[in-house]
Amino acid sequence: MAKPYSTSHIGFVSSGFTEMRLSGAVKEQLVEMLVAEIDKMVPAMESATLAATPDKKTLDDTNRTRLNYNRTRELMIERLSDLESVGSQAVQAGIEHLETYLKRVLNHAEMAAAKDRVSTIKPRHIQTTSTVESDAQTEETTSAEEVEEDVLEGQISGSALTPLALRRMAKSFAGMQITDAAVEELLLWYYEVVDETGQNIREHAQLGGNPAVFIESLDRMKDLMMLGWMRRMLVRAGKDAEERGYKRIDVEQLIHLDPFE
Repeated sequence: MAKPYSTSHIGFVSSGFTEMRLSGAVKEQLVEMLVAEIDKMVPAMESATLAATPDKKTLDDTNRTRLNYNRTRELMIERLSDLESVGSQAVQAGIEHLETYLKRVLNHAEMAAAKDRVSTIKPRHIQTTSTVESDAQTEETTSAEEVEEDVLEGQISGSALTPLALRRMAKSFAGMQITDAAVEELLLWYYEVVDETGQNIREHAQLGGNPAVFIESLDRMKDLMMLGWMRRMLVRAGKDAEERGYKRIDVEQLIHLDPFE
């Protein structure tokens, strides 16, 4: 039977997240909480792994595709100057860093492609490493309120609602991340509602049209342009995800929502 984490190890790991000291009783409580979380996590991951690949024999993370461990380790070893080898924790940290960097590069590229009004990222949309890192430092100092203002300002001025902007909104309004599949689904819904609302405005703008429907459609379009609709959808989806114990919004949280409500 596997031993639980030691309290000293949990205390050491916790020191990376807080500058406060932890009592012995707190460390013991954290050990129990982490083991209880594993009790819930492993069966869920096991079910997801078998659902994705029935003949799989190894537990997998079906929510993301990671950079190859061995290839990353070999590339890191090749660049050592004073040390001889790379530990597994260093490889994991390296993978996390590289994936974060890749995501940042692609987010910037998405925005550049959206400004060009194209749906394909091309070489000209990829920024240099120095530019991306400089922008990343700026982003880290931006508060949630500033992010909200930037997103809303961009929508009012008529720019496209990008996947990056939607991810920022999810973090700001729902307090959690959102999967790529959920981002795509929400964007499709958003523009579907915009199209239908625009059609209602055009139909009832004619003489003899129902003025109540016309006014209601105008109000809905204003709400869409100010992203009130998107905020509500993210908040409701985030609440559902939290109640189910999930750490991010996925398509599962969207299928129960009515986009035209």
